[in-house]
Amino acid sequence: MSAELMDWTDVLSLNELEDGVITSVSIGDKALVLYRSGEEVRAFDGKCPHKGAPMEQGVACKSREGDVQLVCPWHKASFSAETGRLIEPPALDPLARYPVELHDGRVLVGKVAIKRDAPAPMREHEIVAIIGAGAAAIAATSTLREEGYAGRILLISPEEDLPYDRTALSKMTLANPDPEAAPPVLRPESWYIEQRIERVMDRVIKLDTESRTITLEQGVTLTPDHVLLASGSRAKPLDIPGSRLPGVHSLRSAHDVREIASKVTENTTVVVIGSGFIGMEAAAVLRKRGAGVTVLSRSELPFQNQLGREIGTEMRSLHEGKGVAFIPFCGVKAINGKEHVESVTLDDDSRITADLVIVGIGAEPVLDYLPAHALSDNGGVEVDQAMRVAPHIYAAGDIASVTHRGAQYRIEHWRTAQCQARIAARTMLGLPGGTLTTPWLWTQQYDRKIEYLGWPRSFDHVEIDGEASRFDFTARYADEKGKIVGMATAGRPKEMGKAAVTFDDA
Repeated sequence: MSAELMDWTDVLSLNELEDGVITSVSIGDKALVLYRSGEEVRAFDGKCPHKGAPMEQGVACKSREGDVQLVCPWHKASFSAETGRLIEPPALDPLARYPVELHDGRVLVGKVAIKRDAPAPMREHEIVAIIGAGAAAIAATSTLREEGYAGRILLISPEEDLPYDRTALSKMTLANPDPEAAPPVLRPESWYIEQRIERVMDRVIKLDTESRTITLEQGVTLTPDHVLLASGSRAKPLDIPGSRLPGVHSLRSAHDVREIASKVTENTTVVVIGSGFIGMEAAAVLRKRGAGVTVLSRSELPFQNQLGREIGTEMRSLHEGKGVAFIPFCGVKAINGKEHVESVTLDDDSRITADLVIVGIGAEPVLDYLPAHALSDNGGVEVDQAMRVAPHIYAAGDIASVTHRGAQYRIEHWRTAQCQARIAARTMLGLPGGTLTTPWLWTQQYDRKIEYLGWPRSFDHVEIDGEASRFDFTARYADEKGKIVGMATAGRPKEMGKAAVTFDDA
């Protein structure tokens, strides 16, 4: 066999490839996927560059714009079925593409990925300053370099940790008994060096939106060409007696997780205040670690307003079946203890013993550096369709107040934050920003995963296809006119993957 032919592998017959369907193949130990469109075949890396999800479990679907996208089954990153370019995060890199040749009805795939052409460098003398270092900030940074921006990028945040995946805190990091366990970083340290990203570890105390002048806590001032506000949010404080006792924690940062993880044993009694996603994920993780867990909730069921009564009932039953105590319709009057938390007093004056208290009552945007007149009615900062706040100033993530169907929304989901950041980054460079996709989120509790797609709108009716009790269902949420405004799924990643590209409630 010639050296030229040794660089190719015959993987299957063209007739074995179903048109429009992702098909898995392998070259040695390397997993790949093929996508056929008529007589054309494309080959791509078989694992999503985000978390390594098997792409053959994903779905190929046509968007409303007419292009075909390959959608990751786990977190709904999407890629072009023609080139593998990244279309939507949370992946930060494209899907590697491999050469394909057709010979005598056979599909041959090259062993070396196709090298992508680097874009022409642009804006070498400009400066982009990004306030924040979370998912939105890193997505914007990655997009700027992806599109050829060659100027300086300043990443401003007081956190010393490398930017990390904040969603992993309550889902994975808290599950690790090692108190030094860290959440996965969004990019390795070497990437910041290679891409010439300047990390400025300081806090922004003021931004003059007229001059774009940024004032840092240490006294330095900066006036960049473009500013992206991506400062995110912080945990809402609990304003009751005893809320600052040692042993009372929020769950918003790597530091919070380290503090909690170092104190949890099988003999620890934990009270979780709040039955939202963070609180219930923390309850699941800590219960799996053997701690005794009690959840205090103002509502009857977790997620009832977001997912409906039937799914909320199943989620509560899931937790109670694992040994979590769920106390509905209650408020908290005080947290008690002398030098450390000892108990929690409810609004009916009953007391619950607690070694640790986790407060999960929501988050509030971090915008202390902006004047009050710059804030929208919902506490964020209003942006247009290009994520623009003012000339050369943009916002993305938890702080961004976007308009949808005439209403203002702040979407506190990591994938949406990254989508917004990519729009902002492209707009800075004079490129088409694109359209913001429908918000998507997921929660993992024990071995159950629920995905939700939709804007946070009220609904009047829920239609469930499947069995909620088995966590195998599709739920569709309709408004008073019967219009589907959202959907949730469990155990149906391909259906949700298609919806992530095609869903439209406009």
